[in-house]
Amino acid sequence: MNNRVVVTGMGAITPIGNDVFEFWKNAKNGVVGIDPIGDRNIGNDKVKVIAPIKNFDVSKRLNAKECSRLDPYSTFALYAAEEAMQDSKIDLDGIDKERFGVIVGSGVGGFNTLEDVIDKIRKTDSVRLSPLTIPKLIINMAAGNIAIKYGARGESKSVVTACATSTHSVGDAYRLLKHGYLDICLTGGSESAITSLALGGFTALTALNTTDDIERASIPFDKERNGFVMGEGAGILILETLDNARKRNAHIYAEIVGYSSTTDAYHITAPMPDGEMSAKAMQNALDEAGISYNQVDYINAHGTSTKINDAVETSAIKKVFKEHAYNLAVSSTKSMTGHLLGASGAVEAIACIKSCEENFIHPTAGYKVKDDECDLNYVPNKGIEKEVNYALSNSLGFGGHNAVLLFKKWRG
Repeated sequence: MNNRVVVTGMGAITPIGNDVFEFWKNAKNGVVGIDPIGDRNIGNDKVKVIAPIKNFDVSKRLNAKECSRLDPYSTFALYAAEEAMQDSKIDLDGIDKERFGVIVGSGVGGFNTLEDVIDKIRKTDSVRLSPLTIPKLIINMAAGNIAIKYGARGESKSVVTACATSTHSVGDAYRLLKHGYLDICLTGGSESAITSLALGGFTALTALNTTDDIERASIPFDKERNGFVMGEGAGILILETLDNARKRNAHIYAEIVGYSSTTDAYHITAPMPDGEMSAKAMQNALDEAGISYNQVDYINAHGTSTKINDAVETSAIKKVFKEHAYNLAVSSTKSMTGHLLGASGAVEAIACIKSCEENFIHPTAGYKVKDDECDLNYVPNKGIEKEVNYALSNSLGFGGHNAVLLFKKWRG
């Protein structure tokens, strides 16, 4: 069985907007959501900037008391899920809940809870912890809480592949729908890791930017890039089989026509230098869709603003798209949101979907200095109007995980 799979709902909470409308409006305008770290007590004197959620009022969509019993990463996931559910207009009483799945992951999960617990133990020498400690901490609880809230009794799980997490989540959901195991799936990723542990760990890897200039901190493909900026947030999509969506007369945003996952099997943090397996993932997605490389109009790059990643990703794009690579528009959402780790792929998928819907490609903000190794059209600083029939989203994760989604404009 090969069902067509479509997107019928979206939800997002990001450093540049706490819903899809605000996120996309600011992305189109190149708004940078990076702030000085200020007096946050996160124990790291090297990191000067972060990309936090701003003006977040959980009570707009959720029960604030219930959310006080969750780690922030689960709260973000539930908040974005509620937006997506409202957007999709699914009648929960009118669906088969045993064919309604949830695949929502996180790169690191409940780091806020972990640090709070460690701090308590250090200060009090107490081993008497809250019974909610483990349910708040573990990564599967974003998916678990969402499934409980909406009564989704189909396949429910959490993918964990570092920064490729939510792209893999969406891809796995796509496959379950395509091959007939589900009718509807709520999928994506969430992250809240602006913490001492996360910032300290990534600093030790020399992966984080250390400048205090918010306009030049996250600058993918720019010659002066020197690390990513830690962000937080969530992205959630509602996927359905086309038959199910049509049956309930749902609004359709786009169709997913290709997905691929490969592994470098090379290094725990560095990508394969020649980009062979990330290129293979892109090619596989095109092959599944049955299209040629020269039919793709836009690539939302992984584009982290790290030296090696951006150069390798550029090389991989050129391997697959050959001379057409220079006709493509390529941009990085992370230039504005910072790096949302396990949530980034789903948020960037939303950017691809909106690009297909509106024929508009958001810019790579902050780009100034050309790098000879990165010589494609990165849509510097100002978004462009362009017909987007196919948009491809790349995600790469520590451990050598590569994931690619291919979206097609919905024409009815």
